[in-house]
Amino acid sequence: MIFKCDNKKETWNGTITSVTNYGSHYEIQIQSRSSILVLVGKTSLGTFACIPDFRAGCHLGDLNDSFYSTEKLCAVMNKVDGITVACALAAIADNLNLKQHY
Repeated sequence: MIFKCDNKKETWNGTITSVTNYGSHYEIQIQSRSSILVLVGKTSLGTFACIPDFRAGCHLGDLNDSFYSTEKLCAVMNKVDGITVACALAAIADNLNLKQHY
């Protein structure tokens, strides 16, 4: 799946090359300016993303909210890769069983 990223100065494409459902979490492989492996799942506090190769992770809100996800991810990793992960998660949010239940 190809998705578009935008940081107001430039745009670039990314590709989700694989999504693996492990039951408790998903493993998502993203190819863009970097190769990024993301683990996404739920905790009692909500959705989380872990990016092991970047030694980064954070809690997220609704994965469709790329603005909020971008803020959270850019705080723990570099801006371009944070935007890329947020856009990728928004692109596949409806295909993952991680909806927020309030």
